[in-house]
Amino acid sequence: MDRDIRVLIVDDSAVVRKVFTAALSRTRGIAVVGTAPDPYVARDKIVTLRPDVVTLDIEMPRMDGITFLKKLMKHYPIPVIIVSSLTQKGSQMALEALSAGALEVISKPTAAYSVGDMGLQLADKIRAVAHVNLKARNLNPPPTSAAPAPASFLAHTTNKIIAIGASTGGTEAIRAVLETMPPNVPGIVIVQHMPAKFTTSFAERLNSLSQIRVKEAADGDSVVNGQALLAPGNYHMLLRHSGARYYVEIKSGPMVHHQRPAVDVLFRSVSKTAGANAVGIIMTGMGADGAAGLLEMKQAGARTIAQNEESCVVFGMPKEAIKKGGVDKIVPLREITRSALAMVCMPA
Repeated sequence: MDRDIRVLIVDDSAVVRKVFTAALSRTRGIAVVGTAPDPYVARDKIVTLRPDVVTLDIEMPRMDGITFLKKLMKHYPIPVIIVSSLTQKGSQMALEALSAGALEVISKPTAAYSVGDMGLQLADKIRAVAHVNLKARNLNPPPTSAAPAPASFLAHTTNKIIAIGASTGGTEAIRAVLETMPPNVPGIVIVQHMPAKFTTSFAERLNSLSQIRVKEAADGDSVVNGQALLAPGNYHMLLRHSGARYYVEIKSGPMVHHQRPAVDVLFRSVSKTAGANAVGIIMTGMGADGAAGLLEMKQAGARTIAQNEESCVVFGMPKEAIKKGGVDKIVPLREITRSALAMVCMPA
C-alpha cells in the first residue's frame, strides 16, 4: 500500500477526536480522512470515505460501540482499533469487542499516559492492522473440547515450561490455544501485547473459558502444572528458578521493540532458565518481537513452534522468527496445542 493509510476516528468526545487527529497528522503515511461523533454518522462516512482503518470508542450514546462493531463486521468488515477507558467496565467491553472482530485496543490519554506516547502507539497499531488478514478469523473455528493428552504425558513433563508470545490478533489466538489445553498441562507463561489494566480482565476471561487456571502474573508467582500466567500490561515478565521451583519476576524497564511487556524479554529468560525443558510458541502479531528470543530458546535446546501465515491475523512475528531460523515447526492455529503437547512429552 503506497498511499497513506486512511483513518476514520469515531468518538463522542470532541477533545479525543481533536487529540487523535492532531497526533496522527504528524505521522507520515497516515491520513485522517474524517471523524464521527457517533455510529450513525460513522456508518455514512465509512461508505463515502472508504477508510482503511477505524478507531472506535466503545462507550457512546445512541448506539454503543460493541453493537456498531458487530453490525460493521457483518456488513462491511474493516480493521477496527478499539479506544477504551482504563476502567474495569472499559476493559471488559474492550475484550468483548476483540471477540466481536476488533483487532487492537488502545487506552484513552490520561495524566499518566501522555498524548505523545498515545500518538506513537496509535500510529503503530494503525500500521499493524491496515494490512491484516481479516479472513484468518473465519479459518479458526472455536474449539469444541480440550486436546487429549498423550498417554506418556505425565511421565515426561517434570520441570517442563510452555512460553507463548503474541500481539495483533493474539487475544483470540491465545484463547483458542488455552481452551484446548488439558488440566495437567505443564506451566505456561504468556506475553500478549496489551495496555496496562486490560490484562487483568483478559486473564479473568481466559480463566472462565479454560480447563486450566489462568491469572495475571504477580511478582514471585510460581509456575506450576495446570496454570497459565499472563504478563501484566506495562511490565516485563521473566522466568526464574529457585532450586526445582520455577517462578516469574515482574519488573519495569525500557521498552523492547516499543513494547512492555516484550516477548523477547520472556523468551530470553526462558532460554537461560529452562533450556531444553521448554517449548516456545510465537503467534500472530506485527513486528519482530520474540524472533531473537525464540532463536535463543532453540539454541538452548528448546522445541519451538510458529503459527502459520494462513491462520495469522498478522504474519509478522512468526515470519521474522522463521527467517532467523528459530522455528522447528510451522502449524495452523488449530494444531498448536497438539504440537506443543507432543513436544513437552519428548525427553529433554
